[in-house]
Amino acid sequence: MGNKGIFFNFVWRFAERSGAQIVMFIVSIVLARLLSPDTYGTIALITVFISIIQIFVDSGLGNALIQKKDADELDFSTVFYINILLSTGLYILIFIFAPVIARFYNNVSMVSMIRVLGLTIIVAGLKNVQQAYVSRNMLFKRFFYSTLGGTICAAVIGITLAYRGYGVWALIAQNLINIFVDTSILWITVKWRPKKVFSKKRFAELFSYGWKLMASSLLDTGYTNLQALIIGHKYSPADLGLYNQGNKFPNLIVNNVNTSIDSVLLPAMSSVQDEHQYVKHITRKSIMVSVYILAPFMIGLSVIAEPLIKILLTDKWLPCIPYLRVFCITYMFWPIHTANLDAIRAIGRSDLVLKLQIVKCFTGLIILFITMPHGVMAIAYGSLVDSVISQFINTWPNGKLLNYKYIDQMRDLFPAIIASVFMGGIIYPVCYLKISNVLILIIQIFMGILIYIGVSILFKVESFYYILGIIKALFSKKK
Repeated sequence: MGNKGIFFNFVWRFAERSGAQIVMFIVSIVLARLLSPDTYGTIALITVFISIIQIFVDSGLGNALIQKKDADELDFSTVFYINILLSTGLYILIFIFAPVIARFYNNVSMVSMIRVLGLTIIVAGLKNVQQAYVSRNMLFKRFFYSTLGGTICAAVIGITLAYRGYGVWALIAQNLINIFVDTSILWITVKWRPKKVFSKKRFAELFSYGWKLMASSLLDTGYTNLQALIIGHKYSPADLGLYNQGNKFPNLIVNNVNTSIDSVLLPAMSSVQDEHQYVKHITRKSIMVSVYILAPFMIGLSVIAEPLIKILLTDKWLPCIPYLRVFCITYMFWPIHTANLDAIRAIGRSDLVLKLQIVKCFTGLIILFITMPHGVMAIAYGSLVDSVISQFINTWPNGKLLNYKYIDQMRDLFPAIIASVFMGGIIYPVCYLKISNVLILIIQIFMGILIYIGVSILFKVESFYYILGIIKALFSKKK
């Protein structure tokens, strides 16, 4: 698949993620106004355990189906039945151990919440292979319909329940409805169905590749959620609610770009996995373009944080601003992690992905235990330091595999980072004007867009002209 084909699939995936995130953004604003930081913290604690369990549902087999050159009906059906068995068994376990988790947080009411929200594990088991089929065959339009359908239905129900005073149950219902509708639409629009076939041999082949990715994801998710567990247990659910809210805005933007890239890159690279020079070319373009898009968003968001939070979430959420600014810097370089790991997975080196994750978790835990006694803000700064170290770790193998070293990647990103920082420095003083927060926000956003595009044209930034060329090609194709 050529650059344009990859980019068009990226556009569909990006449109799907953007549409869903815009709806979720609006919903989160409404819910944040209706609910307290303590309520958000409670649901975050429950989600920690659910997200870790869901790693086992996939077992890395979804990625194994995408990466395998000659995956057929027997492979897909085998993985489907394994996922159903796993998801059912794991839900039974979380149902049984719900009281233990609730006692850990001294909150008996969490038992029923865990058991109800845990149903998402079973639905995820039904959805996993359909997702792999869509990704492998580059049918990203299907994700567009299913994700938006689930998000909109969940938004209506979540907001309705919150208005009626259901508190944390509004968030639980929103999560359940979202994945249920999403999965249902995917099953209706994607014609793949499991056959009555199963192969232990095929399962063993796929699992030999996939278990390493599962272990890597488990380490990553476990480490990431360990921060939430510590904040919720050592400090308070309210602190965790503020920490998560600060993470939510930058994460909203990064998820749109990063998930889109991740979905398209792995199948695209896997199709040319033996041509390392072309894999390097795709990796380089994806990093350059995605950081060019993300950097101004992250710098801009950190600059406009205060008027934005005041307008959208009210003053009760102002303490989340320091966290938001730290996460903006952290997420700005996230595509480096995604593209490099996708390149390693695509060429079949899942063993390397696991080894890298073990090293990252080791360094991350050291940083976490050093910062933990010094407050929640120290933990946030520790995450930033950990992210920088992880950049070196994730890019190291591709210095040899693809001859694409960390210094080369930084050189490719330099124009976008400099243009974004320059833009942020120019628009920041606007916040001192004696005008309304709404006007400050409008002026900063429009000035930021014009300055960033202007600098890109003035210094002939490669990524800007690459995106411009693809957009022109897209419109000429329509015509």
